[in-house]
Amino acid sequence: MKAVITGANRGIGRELVRQLLERGDEVHACMRDPASGPPAAPKLHVHRVDVTDDAAVAALARELGDIAIDLVINNAGVYGGSQQSLRGVDFADAMRTFDTNALGALRVSLALLPHLKRGSAKKLVHVTSNMGSIADNTSGGFYAYRMSKAALNMMSRGLAIDLRGDGIVSFVINPGWVQTDMGGASAPTPVDESVRNILRVIDGATLADSGEFLTWRGGRFAW
Repeated sequence: MKAVITGANRGIGRELVRQLLERGDEVHACMRDPASGPPAAPKLHVHRVDVTDDAAVAALARELGDIAIDLVINNAGVYGGSQQSLRGVDFADAMRTFDTNALGALRVSLALLPHLKRGSAKKLVHVTSNMGSIADNTSGGFYAYRMSKAALNMMSRGLAIDLRGDGIVSFVINPGWVQTDMGGASAPTPVDESVRNILRVIDGATLADSGEFLTWRGGRFAW
Protein backbone atom coordinates (compact mmCIF):
# COMPACT_ATOMS: atom_id res chain seq x y z
CA MET A 1 0.00 0.00 0.00
CA LYS A 2 1.13 3.56 -0.74
CA ALA A 3 0.15 6.20 1.81
CA VAL A 4 0.48 9.97 2.17
CA ILE A 5 0.59 11.37 5.72
CA THR A 6 0.54 15.08 6.57
CA GLY A 7 1.90 16.47 9.82
CA ALA A 8 4.33 13.55 9.84
CA ASN A 9 7.16 15.07 11.88
CA ARG A 10 5.73 14.43 15.35
CA GLY A 11 2.99 12.89 17.47
CA ILE A 12 0.33 10.82 15.76
CA GLY A 13 1.67 11.57 12.27
CA ARG A 14 5.19 10.39 13.08
CA GLU A 15 3.85 7.22 14.69
CA LEU A 16 1.60 6.56 11.69
CA VAL A 17 4.68 6.72 9.48
CA ARG A 18 6.61 4.37 11.78
CA GLN A 19 3.91 1.74 11.99
CA LEU A 20 3.09 1.83 8.28
CA LEU A 21 6.74 1.38 7.37
CA GLU A 22 7.09 -1.38 9.97
CA ARG A 23 4.39 -3.41 8.26
CA GLY A 24 5.93 -2.90 4.82
CA ASP A 25 3.92 -0.06 3.32
CA GLU A 26 5.40 2.78 1.27
CA VAL A 27 4.94 6.17 2.88
CA HIS A 28 5.10 9.74 1.61
CA ALA A 29 5.59 11.80 4.78
CA CYS A 30 4.67 15.48 4.51
CA MET A 31 5.79 18.18 6.93
CA ARG A 32 6.84 21.81 7.05
CA ASP A 33 10.34 20.99 8.32
CA PRO A 34 11.79 17.76 6.91
CA ALA A 35 14.85 18.13 9.16
CA SER A 36 12.64 17.25 12.13
CA GLY A 37 11.04 14.28 10.41
CA PRO A 38 11.30 10.53 10.90
CA PRO A 39 14.62 8.77 10.27
CA ALA A 40 15.40 7.65 6.73
CA ALA A 41 13.99 4.29 5.62
CA PRO A 42 13.90 2.37 2.33
CA LYS A 43 10.20 2.97 1.65
CA LEU A 44 10.00 6.46 3.11
CA HIS A 45 9.76 9.58 0.97
CA VAL A 46 9.83 12.95 2.74
CA HIS A 47 8.18 16.06 1.28
CA ARG A 48 8.31 19.65 2.49
CA VAL A 49 4.66 20.69 2.61
CA ASP A 50 2.76 23.42 4.42
CA VAL A 51 -0.91 22.49 4.05
CA THR A 52 -1.93 26.17 4.26
CA ASP A 53 0.13 26.95 1.13
CA ASP A 54 -1.65 26.34 -2.18
CA ALA A 55 1.62 26.26 -4.11
CA ALA A 56 3.26 23.79 -1.71
CA VAL A 57 0.31 21.40 -1.92
CA ALA A 58 0.26 21.67 -5.71
CA ALA A 59 4.01 20.95 -5.74
CA LEU A 60 3.41 17.79 -3.70
CA ALA A 61 0.92 16.56 -6.30
CA ARG A 62 3.48 17.20 -9.04
CA GLU A 63 6.24 15.43 -7.08
CA LEU A 64 4.05 12.34 -6.79
CA GLY A 65 3.77 12.24 -10.59
CA ASP A 66 1.29 9.71 -11.88
CA ILE A 67 1.69 7.12 -9.11
CA ALA A 68 -1.32 5.52 -7.48
CA ILE A 69 -2.00 6.40 -3.83
CA ASP A 70 -4.14 4.08 -1.73
CA LEU A 71 -4.44 6.12 1.45
CA VAL A 72 -4.25 9.80 2.38
CA ILE A 73 -4.29 10.68 6.09
CA ASN A 74 -4.88 14.35 6.77
CA ASN A 75 -3.24 14.54 10.17
CA ALA A 76 -1.66 18.02 10.12
CA GLY A 77 -3.27 20.20 12.75
CA VAL A 78 -2.77 22.97 15.29
CA TYR A 79 -4.45 23.61 18.61
CA GLY A 80 -5.47 27.22 18.05
CA GLY A 81 -3.34 29.19 20.47
CA SER A 82 -3.95 30.32 24.03
CA GLN A 83 -6.66 32.91 23.30
CA GLN A 84 -9.76 30.81 22.70
CA SER A 85 -12.11 31.75 25.54
CA LEU A 86 -15.35 33.65 25.04
CA ARG A 87 -13.75 36.83 26.39
CA GLY A 88 -10.47 36.54 24.58
CA VAL A 89 -10.68 35.06 21.07
CA ASP A 90 -7.61 35.83 18.96
CA PHE A 91 -9.18 36.00 15.50
CA ALA A 92 -5.85 35.86 13.67
CA ASP A 93 -5.00 32.61 15.47
CA ALA A 94 -8.50 31.33 14.78
CA MET A 95 -8.09 31.96 11.05
CA ARG A 96 -4.73 30.16 11.02
CA THR A 97 -6.28 27.24 12.89
CA PHE A 98 -9.17 27.00 10.45
CA ASP A 99 -6.80 27.24 7.48
CA THR A 100 -4.65 24.38 8.80
CA ASN A 101 -7.22 22.04 10.31
CA ALA A 102 -10.05 22.38 7.81
CA LEU A 103 -8.95 24.05 4.58
CA GLY A 104 -5.54 22.37 4.70
CA ALA A 105 -7.16 18.95 4.66
CA LEU A 106 -9.38 20.00 1.77
CA ARG A 107 -6.40 21.34 -0.22
CA VAL A 108 -4.54 18.07 0.16
CA SER A 109 -7.59 15.92 -0.56
CA LEU A 110 -8.44 17.75 -3.79
CA ALA A 111 -4.83 17.92 -4.99
CA LEU A 112 -4.36 14.17 -4.55
CA LEU A 113 -7.69 13.02 -5.96
CA PRO A 114 -6.14 11.92 -9.29
CA HIS A 115 -3.63 9.78 -7.38
CA LEU A 116 -6.34 8.27 -5.16
CA LYS A 117 -8.50 7.41 -8.15
CA ARG A 118 -5.62 5.32 -9.47
CA GLY A 119 -5.21 3.52 -6.15
CA SER A 120 -6.84 0.33 -4.96
CA ALA A 121 -7.91 1.14 -1.38
CA LYS A 122 -9.01 4.72 -2.19
CA LYS A 123 -9.27 6.01 1.38
CA LEU A 124 -9.27 9.60 2.62
CA VAL A 125 -8.92 9.75 6.39
CA HIS A 126 -9.02 12.96 8.41
CA VAL A 127 -7.81 13.08 12.02
CA THR A 128 -10.41 14.99 14.02
CA SER A 129 -11.16 15.32 17.73
CA ASN A 130 -14.02 14.78 20.13
CA MET A 131 -13.82 18.58 20.52
CA GLY A 132 -15.20 18.84 16.97
CA SER A 133 -18.41 17.15 18.11
CA ILE A 134 -21.34 19.53 18.68
CA ALA A 135 -23.21 16.93 20.73
CA ASP A 136 -20.19 16.31 22.97
CA ASN A 137 -19.55 19.97 23.74
CA THR A 138 -20.63 20.41 27.35
CA SER A 139 -17.86 22.74 28.55
CA GLY A 140 -17.61 25.54 25.95
CA GLY A 141 -14.39 27.38 25.21
CA PHE A 142 -11.64 26.46 22.73
CA TYR A 143 -13.53 28.25 19.97
CA ALA A 144 -10.87 28.14 17.26
CA TYR A 145 -10.03 24.48 17.71
CA ARG A 146 -13.60 23.26 18.14
CA MET A 147 -14.88 25.22 15.14
CA SER A 148 -12.02 24.10 12.89
CA LYS A 149 -12.57 20.42 13.69
CA ALA A 150 -16.33 20.75 13.21
CA ALA A 151 -15.60 22.24 9.79
CA LEU A 152 -13.24 19.35 9.03
CA ASN A 153 -16.03 16.90 9.92
CA MET A 154 -18.44 18.61 7.54
CA MET A 155 -15.80 18.63 4.79
CA SER A 156 -15.33 14.87 5.15
CA ARG A 157 -19.08 14.25 4.91
CA GLY A 158 -19.24 16.36 1.75
CA LEU A 159 -16.33 14.48 0.16
CA ALA A 160 -17.96 11.16 1.05
CA ILE A 161 -21.07 12.15 -0.88
CA ASP A 162 -19.32 13.72 -3.85
CA LEU A 163 -16.71 10.96 -4.28
CA ARG A 164 -18.85 7.90 -3.64
CA GLY A 165 -19.22 7.34 -7.38
CA ASP A 166 -15.43 7.09 -7.66
CA GLY A 167 -15.32 4.46 -4.92
CA ILE A 168 -13.39 6.79 -2.59
CA VAL A 169 -14.02 6.42 1.14
CA SER A 170 -13.81 9.58 3.27
CA PHE A 171 -14.24 9.64 7.03
CA VAL A 172 -13.00 11.43 10.14
CA ILE A 173 -11.49 9.56 13.05
CA ASN A 174 -11.17 10.61 16.68
CA PRO A 175 -7.77 9.36 17.93
CA GLY A 176 -8.66 9.77 21.60
CA TRP A 177 -6.74 11.82 24.15
CA VAL A 178 -3.20 10.86 23.20
CA GLN A 179 0.19 11.36 24.84
CA THR A 180 1.67 13.78 22.30
CA ASP A 181 3.00 17.33 22.42
CA MET A 182 -0.57 18.52 21.85
CA GLY A 183 -2.30 16.02 24.13
CA GLY A 184 0.21 16.35 26.95
CA ALA A 185 1.88 13.82 29.24
CA SER A 186 -1.25 13.37 31.36
CA ALA A 187 -3.27 11.98 28.43
CA PRO A 188 -4.41 8.39 29.10
CA THR A 189 -3.54 6.85 25.73
CA PRO A 190 0.01 6.12 24.48
CA VAL A 191 0.49 7.26 20.90
CA ASP A 192 1.49 3.80 19.67
CA GLU A 193 -1.73 2.31 21.04
CA SER A 194 -3.89 4.98 19.42
CA VAL A 195 -2.17 4.63 16.05
CA ARG A 196 -2.28 0.84 16.09
CA ASN A 197 -6.05 1.00 16.51
CA ILE A 198 -6.45 3.83 14.00
CA LEU A 199 -4.77 1.67 11.37
CA ARG A 200 -6.97 -1.27 12.27
CA VAL A 201 -10.06 0.91 11.74
CA ILE A 202 -8.68 2.26 8.47
CA ASP A 203 -7.86 -1.21 7.15
CA GLY A 204 -11.38 -2.43 7.88
CA ALA A 205 -13.24 0.61 6.56
CA THR A 206 -15.44 0.26 3.48
CA LEU A 207 -17.79 2.53 1.54
CA ALA A 208 -20.37 1.77 4.25
CA ASP A 209 -18.19 3.82 6.62
CA SER A 210 -17.76 6.74 4.24
CA GLY A 211 -18.98 10.00 5.71
CA GLU A 212 -18.91 8.69 9.28
CA PHE A 213 -17.30 10.04 12.49
CA LEU A 214 -15.32 7.01 13.68
CA THR A 215 -13.22 6.47 16.79
CA TRP A 216 -9.88 4.81 17.31
CA ARG A 217 -11.70 2.04 19.19
CA GLY A 218 -13.77 1.20 16.13
CA GLY A 219 -17.10 2.74 17.10
CA ARG A 220 -18.93 5.83 15.93
CA PHE A 221 -18.85 9.19 17.66
CA ALA A 222 -21.69 11.69 18.06
CA TRP A 223 -21.71 14.53 15.57
